[in-house]
Amino acid sequence: MTDAWSLRPAAGSGRDLSTTELEYHLPPGRIARYPSQRRADSRLLVLSRATGRIEHRRFRHLPAFMEAGDLMVVNDTRVFPARLLGRKPTGAAGEVLLLRPAAGADERVWEALVRPGRKLKPGRMLTVAPGFSVRVLEACPDGRRIVRLEGDIPVADAVRRFGRVPLPPYLGRDEEPIDRERYQTVYARSEGSVAAPTAGLHFTRALLDEIASRGVSRTAVTLHVGTATFRPVEVDDPSRHVMDAEHYVVPAEAAAEYRRCRERGGRVWAVGTTVVRTLESTAEGRDRIRPGPGRTELFIHPPYDFRAVDCLVTNFHLPRSTLLMLVAAFAGIEAARAAYDAAVANGYRFYSYGDAMAVLP
Repeated sequence: MTDAWSLRPAAGSGRDLSTTELEYHLPPGRIARYPSQRRADSRLLVLSRATGRIEHRRFRHLPAFMEAGDLMVVNDTRVFPARLLGRKPTGAAGEVLLLRPAAGADERVWEALVRPGRKLKPGRMLTVAPGFSVRVLEACPDGRRIVRLEGDIPVADAVRRFGRVPLPPYLGRDEEPIDRERYQTVYARSEGSVAAPTAGLHFTRALLDEIASRGVSRTAVTLHVGTATFRPVEVDDPSRHVMDAEHYVVPAEAAAEYRRCRERGGRVWAVGTTVVRTLESTAEGRDRIRPGPGRTELFIHPPYDFRAVDCLVTNFHLPRSTLLMLVAAFAGIEAARAAYDAAVANGYRFYSYGDAMAVLP
């Protein structure tokens, strides 16, 4: 069997990495275009960093790998219907993806991505629905636009009524009713993301209760997923890639739970790469994380010395992505290669609605 990855053998996981090494072949049909029938029925590949051992389980078996005294940290961000479809005055179709409110007091002014970019220049208007339009105010050097949401309808109501769930383009389909529920985690609370923290999509309330019954604590941080998470690395030297800033909040109680976990000798489980980036951005040594709001541009790629995370739950990610580089840094390049080869060989489903992996010490 041909390896899924093009990674070359290396002496260890601490070496520098080139972007082209994170290419792999995914057979047709392996992208999960829809979620599994039941969240916790997704498959779970369990990888031990110490031994390289790989096990094939179901996500509902995750609690068996946790220990009393551990802490599980989740991202409680909530995806909002950020995708606005409309028509230009000429009748041609256009699209606006809202990212975040622009700095300032006007709640109607947003940072956004637009399509087609060459046509939606400053001054252009896109009508989304009667009484609700988007006007392009400014073009930013990085391709973003500053837009104003116009109309008599309050902004939040208009976005909720006329916006669509911003599904990843590789799903190859439009939003369907199932996505309004399944493209959210069951603990989603703080609205502000344009993509789901997908590692959390596998949890059910019953599974969370089982984890708690084993003496594992749970706390939440918030990182609103923006363009930084899904923008590919287009340069061969990852150190030259610039991450867009993403906003996070670490509640005081989350920082306190983290400290208590370290004091009792427990392990910290990060559910998703967004949690890893938040914890690593706020780590003060190994024993504490810094509470409060902030912005992170942290790009984790090999080699990287992790301070705040012991165990990682994550999905299978796109080639050349910053998420895959983070996994390679955490698991070790060769161990990550073996895990992805095993996932391809054993028919795992990939990407946002796909299966999961747990990386253990």
